[in-house]
Amino acid sequence: MLTAEQIESFVADGFVRVPNAFPAALAAECRNLLWKQLDVDPGDSSTWTREVVRLGLRGDDAFVQSANTPALVEAYDQLVGAGRWRPLDMVGTFPIRFPVDRDPEQAEDYGWHIDASFLSPEGVAAMSSGQDWEGELPLVPPDYDRIFRSNLVSRGRALLVLLLYSDTGERDAPTLIRVGSHLDVPPLLEPYGAEGTYLACRDVGADRPLAMATGRAGDAYLCHPFLVHTPITNTGTSPRFMAQPSLQPTGEFDLDRADGQYVPVERAIRAGLARG
Repeated sequence: MLTAEQIESFVADGFVRVPNAFPAALAAECRNLLWKQLDVDPGDSSTWTREVVRLGLRGDDAFVQSANTPALVEAYDQLVGAGRWRPLDMVGTFPIRFPVDRDPEQAEDYGWHIDASFLSPEGVAAMSSGQDWEGELPLVPPDYDRIFRSNLVSRGRALLVLLLYSDTGERDAPTLIRVGSHLDVPPLLEPYGAEGTYLACRDVGADRPLAMATGRAGDAYLCHPFLVHTPITNTGTSPRFMAQPSLQPTGEFDLDRADGQYVPVERAIRAGLARG
């Protein structure tokens, strides 16, 4: 259960870490499944020839269990509202990052962004051709800025969830976060209404402090859907295993509730709009 202090930190900073969100043994099981999918030798670093491999969605019991533990379910309820989110029956994607000798900001897919939450009409048409979301995926989907959208009520995304399947220290490619940047996004999305837009975030929250999503295997980070973040390189010695699923809402967030009873995700959006 998240404390009142953790919830207020989520509203102000845009994320909260949940230590021991799922068992370390379950993290190891998930890691082994991903190693098999990668088709490289865990004990031979000479076979780790790529900086990052992005694997698609998986519905194995181990992954589904890791994303739906009692600790996480209770936290989802606290941040999004009981009955207002859909249990995760598929988990992913999985950006697996291997050690490289390059500066952190030289990651192949480095770039400050928020994770988009729904498809544009062009995106719906493009995806209807039968996109396979379960194999290896491009690091950045083609025409990302044309086919993906975000809007003020975060249609299609209640939270960005980061599930750590390996110990992740400061050198192990932790997600880099602009603390409080989720408060800078609502005024930028508001003019686009329900239709939304692709939001370029290179400079959004650039003056804010940075944090790294470090932790032990089995930890999770629950992030506001508007949190600005970027991948960085793995300058450690072991591959970094993580999933970044989207917790989907059952409806849309309501920024004008008659009873004034806003959930923390809505409170943060309203704070960004200076609505209190």
